[in-house]
Amino acid sequence: MDQLVTKTLAEIYLKQGHLQEAYEIYKTLAEKDPFDPGIQRRIEELSEALNPSPPPGFPYPLSREEKIRHLEKWLANIRKRRQN
Repeated sequence: MDQLVTKTLAEIYLKQGHLQEAYEIYKTLAEKDPFDPGIQRRIEELSEALNPSPPPGFPYPLSREEKIRHLEKWLANIRKRRQN
């Protein structure tokens, strides 16, 4: 990564919804300071957000209507997070 990497820049990306960019910055910061619990926590949160695992017992495949409802819930959560 050629740019200056800081927690502040990562948080700006995060607030703007650029999760992958924030994740990459936090990974770079973790290489420099692997024992910072805040950095490790953010990496875990972003990793889960970027690669969500389905809840246990989640039935697949879903019908078209179930997929739409599921995606609408995701969108509502994303909008709610952006407001905070």
